[in-house]
Amino acid sequence: MIGLLQRVSHAEVRVGGESIGGIGAGLLVMVGVERGDTNASGERLLERLLGYRVFADDAGLMNRSLSQTGGGMLLVPQFTLVADTRKGTRPGFSAAADADAAASAFRALVDTAGQRHPDVAAGRFGADMQVSLCNDGPVTFWLSAPPHSK
Repeated sequence: MIGLLQRVSHAEVRVGGESIGGIGAGLLVMVGVERGDTNASGERLLERLLGYRVFADDAGLMNRSLSQTGGGMLLVPQFTLVADTRKGTRPGFSAAADADAAASAFRALVDTAGQRHPDVAAGRFGADMQVSLCNDGPVTFWLSAPPHSK
């Protein structure tokens, strides 16, 4: 499972002109589900997201995690993260989980995140979403979890 995290001062996801989720300061995470990913993959990714130190401490160093700051987490499904772009001019998606498996894995990730963190919002799987954000820094990291560790 892939998580492209961005430290944000705020972020929002809209579907059909309606806001379906938003956060203040925290992490916007685009989530890609690969073939073979399991709930354990999602749990490992969530551990990394909650513990990854991307927020400034009193000295201005990135030494604080989302769990420590209590900021928001906005999870947005994005199958294009799994694209194979190594050749040609059109991405391939053979490494992506099928829609049912990906939807189930994303829902499990969101549910578990909501149990472990107080401020979690989510996009809608399969929807045409508009995501707005203010990347703080900018700070962006690519994280992955087994079985496809990168």
